[in-house]
Amino acid sequence: MPDFDWRSPEAYSKLQNADLTGLAWECLRRNPEYQKNYCALANPRAGAPVEFRNKWGLSFRG
Repeated sequence: MPDFDWRSPEAYSKLQNADLTGLAWECLRRNPEYQKNYCALANPRAGAPVEFRNKWGLSFRG
């Protein structure tokens, strides 16, 4: 078992200056519902990528 005290403020000291976009991505990519929807994009009958982007609040750089 990892030696990590989730109640300790020191355990989260690196997050105080974290890039919010990167943190949001890490949370999103671990979401089982997102993973399921992402895998469904490979299916030609799945919803359009625009619907996927709108559902998850994603924006892509051009």
